[in-house]
Amino acid sequence: MTGASAAVDLRLALATARYASQAGGALIRAAGVGFHDTESKGPGDYVTEVDRQSEAVVVRILRSAFPDLPVLAEEGGGEDFSTGWVVDPLDGTTNFSRGLPLVGVSVALLVDGLPAVGSIHAPFLGWTYSARVGEGAFDEHGRRLRMGDPEPGRAVVSTGFPFKTPERIPRLIGTLGRVLKSVEDGRRTGAASLDLAFTAAGVFDGFFELGLKVWDIAAGVLLVTEAGGLVSDWEGGQSQLATGDIVAGSPRVHRALLEATGGGSGSN
Repeated sequence: MTGASAAVDLRLALATARYASQAGGALIRAAGVGFHDTESKGPGDYVTEVDRQSEAVVVRILRSAFPDLPVLAEEGGGEDFSTGWVVDPLDGTTNFSRGLPLVGVSVALLVDGLPAVGSIHAPFLGWTYSARVGEGAFDEHGRRLRMGDPEPGRAVVSTGFPFKTPERIPRLIGTLGRVLKSVEDGRRTGAASLDLAFTAAGVFDGFFELGLKVWDIAAGVLLVTEAGGLVSDWEGGQSQLATGDIVAGSPRVHRALLEATGGGSGSN
């Protein structure tokens, strides 16, 4: 690391990210999964008062521990930066508002534009996955996450739909058809942070989606790579944090997903 990056204590940052994600999750869990009132931010894009409350708790913790680092959060926004925090305080708002307990709180630290620390907490499952660059990914019990690498024909993968950019749905649907011909089965959780965390934990073997935001995926990208997986954009490059077009999985499954997206084996 160089410049301001070298001054960031990643051990403290990891502990802070884990604590912040769990604190936001505790607030969400106390609110209870159920039929919460929503405000629309756009087609299929909702926010609840619980989203805002979770964000306030998470951001307060991050700024208390690292007052000099900027924060980019889904609801409150923030300026672009190369080193700073990115926060999704309640990933899966539609699930939450409809009574489906598949939601996550995602906190990541970017250092020089790359994820260096990440934590994803699933409040209604009681699961926390966290990682520090070069040090591995772990669950809430301290067990190291190590992805398997099944044949694609035995893989279970997940995806999501680009509902905010409906013009991209045909590409996703075409890709999904090709994916389902090469893997065993597919899932959709409705929360990209959990899709990536579950991929790192081996619950899924891969994940692909279009048009996500950096707060959706930054922590999960680090979890997958630290658990032995590969992550790229749909062309096999490394623009996924900027574009939100992501392919993640164990090495063989990642390769198969890239064949389906049209990226070939360019990332390998």
